[in-house]
Amino acid sequence: MALILALILALTSALATAAGPAPTADQPLPGAQAQPPAMPSRPPIVIAHRGASAYRPEHTLAAYQLAIEQGADFIEPDLVPTRDGVLVARHENALSDTTDVAARKDFADRRTTKTIDGEPVTDWFTEDFTLAELAALRTRERIPDIRPANSAFDGHFGIPTLAEIIQLVRDAERDTGRRVGIYPEIKHPTYFRHTGRHLDGRPIGMDLGAMLVAELRRLDFTDPARVYIQSFEPASLLALKRETLPQHGLAIPLVQLIGDVTNRFVNAGGGGFSRPFDLVYHARNGDDLDAIYGMQLASVIRRGGGWEAGYGALASAEGAAAIAGYADAIGPWKLLIFPRRQLPDPADGDDDGRAEITQQLTGEQTPLVRMAHAAGLAVHPYTLRPEEPFLALSAAGAPQSFRDELTQLLAAGVDGLFSDDPAAARAAVRAHQATAP
Repeated sequence: MALILALILALTSALATAAGPAPTADQPLPGAQAQPPAMPSRPPIVIAHRGASAYRPEHTLAAYQLAIEQGADFIEPDLVPTRDGVLVARHENALSDTTDVAARKDFADRRTTKTIDGEPVTDWFTEDFTLAELAALRTRERIPDIRPANSAFDGHFGIPTLAEIIQLVRDAERDTGRRVGIYPEIKHPTYFRHTGRHLDGRPIGMDLGAMLVAELRRLDFTDPARVYIQSFEPASLLALKRETLPQHGLAIPLVQLIGDVTNRFVNAGGGGFSRPFDLVYHARNGDDLDAIYGMQLASVIRRGGGWEAGYGALASAEGAAAIAGYADAIGPWKLLIFPRRQLPDPADGDDDGRAEITQQLTGEQTPLVRMAHAAGLAVHPYTLRPEEPFLALSAAGAPQSFRDELTQLLAAGVDGLFSDDPAAARAAVRAHQATAP
């Protein structure tokens, strides 16, 4: 635990960049701004993680619409490409967990095995389907054992494009009179640009960051107060900062996502995250790290051994200083603020006869939020989920409710929350604001 705290201290102590502006639910639509201003004091923002995914299958227009109705300031689409180069919203390019593709005999020959971020995956993949073909698929709930009510919507919705999501936002703004932002994540950018191949063996060769910015420009949705772009992979953010955004004359805030420093809690309580493949590939294959990352960050990665050091390669004074040169905010995993330990035996938190709580808070609060704020950096932790398998016992051993978890993070001073339940997050923000000095 001392190592984790030390790494987090190193990470946050050197972060020095202004976070981009963010809308709040009760503010009117702003005019476009040439540069994102420094982070002012404002209520924490509510980011609808994959939409209102506690109530509807994730990454559907229905989930995004409900999230807006529940008071979300931003909706979060994870973006992957089709074979014909259209950005669509899926958490992964693999389709079987969230669609009916496995039941479609006409697409049986699309199933294949690919290596994505260093891991073999056997599935059907968006990059092997045209947009017209994907339109034939129907979505379904990804975790039906945990969210059985969402399964009632299986087969009801299609896979939305980024353009459709932005149109949904515009319609909601017209109807409600308040502004709504988008918070897209570019998924597996190294795979799609450099290492991935289509089913027929041809390189994919798609630059998701450039595709996203071009689409935002085409749709005239480039106000930096209404867009954050996030990624786990530093090289994708660096390319946006150094090349793509300047080419378009834009200054959209960028967010470096940060997973567990030690990789110790991957998949614990559903909190897994995608590994940053850039660190693995470039560190292990001897590419020109200086040219890609810059000498400062490259030296940290070499010294840390790439992914073998986890995010420890970034959680150092030198790495943090380099991050501050390209990112405007961080999106840390919530356990990097309030660490947890694994329970020897699961606990039943709601007396329903099912012991589903597997973790307990250690009682520690790391200095991540305080140190980030000292550097002028916004902190948007992920992911807040209301169901019992994602919650924890308090340090004293009592079950922590979802409201307790939201309140705890708000009291720690976070600037936003990635929540599967935007309504609960909005209520918690309002209560926090009502009691704030």
